[in-house]
Amino acid sequence: MSFGRELVKARAAELAAKGVFIGTSSWKYPGWLGQLYTPARYEYRGKVAKTRFERGCLAEYAEVFKTVCVDALYYDFPRCEHLQGLADQVPDNFRFGFKVTDVVTIKHFPNLDRFGAKAGQLNPDFLNADLFATAFLKPCEAIREKVGVLMFEFSRFWPSDYQHGRAFVADLDAFLGQLPKGWSYGVEMRNKHWLVPDYFACLARHGIAHVFNSWQAMPPIGEQMTLPGSRTNPSLVAARLLLKPGRKYEDAVKEYQPYDRVQEVNQDARVAAAVLLKERVESRSGETFVFVNNRLEGNALETIIAILALTE
Repeated sequence: MSFGRELVKARAAELAAKGVFIGTSSWKYPGWLGQLYTPARYEYRGKVAKTRFERGCLAEYAEVFKTVCVDALYYDFPRCEHLQGLADQVPDNFRFGFKVTDVVTIKHFPNLDRFGAKAGQLNPDFLNADLFATAFLKPCEAIREKVGVLMFEFSRFWPSDYQHGRAFVADLDAFLGQLPKGWSYGVEMRNKHWLVPDYFACLARHGIAHVFNSWQAMPPIGEQMTLPGSRTNPSLVAARLLLKPGRKYEDAVKEYQPYDRVQEVNQDARVAAAVLLKERVESRSGETFVFVNNRLEGNALETIIAILALTE
């Protein structure tokens, strides 16, 4: 299936006007040159210049889509100038999805090089609402009108973190109660057995959306949608189509790069996403954000085309 740029552009604008946003997770993929991106816009001396492409491709992306998930903020708190630079490249009706920096959502720092001496240590800023407000929200204030949803991604917790899910829900409840009001928040979980009524009820009390997510050790999104109480905020729905359940992230990266074509159709994820989009259109209120990752099928652009076809 080829990427129909003008078709997606028209459909994305039509849906965005109804509060329905569909886009990709990140956007700087050379594999999309010739599909979404026009190579000539980034050429220098006859070749696509990497720096020119990475600095300017968001503007071309935003000519077609009305939302994108900014994954990079997960790794470091945002800088005002960086956020303003992003906002300046997109139109007024564009809405960003931001992943909140992991310093707020990690209980123990993983044994990864990027954490240096902190690797393996308890994180003193886990669920620190004050830090979130000052280090994350404050820089967002200047572009607030273009911020769609802020998502707290909690990587899988282990018994050394919490013996029982109810203990996490109690901590989460206290944290959510301290968040500044007036922003749209979502919570993404990676512990499938914690998707229980108490967890959903906690989110509902605070008006927070459960982020439906397709991930290695999670139930398919369609299955999550059938869980009682999983639509925790009637005015906000968010979903991230990341991986086929059962597949490791590293394997998907290896198999699917450079992300220039779909290599394995995930019909269940496509149908679930289409249902979420249609539900919002029919309800005529609130907002829905659906973000599609290249690692789901191999090429997020073609996946979106297929999802949109299911909404007709």
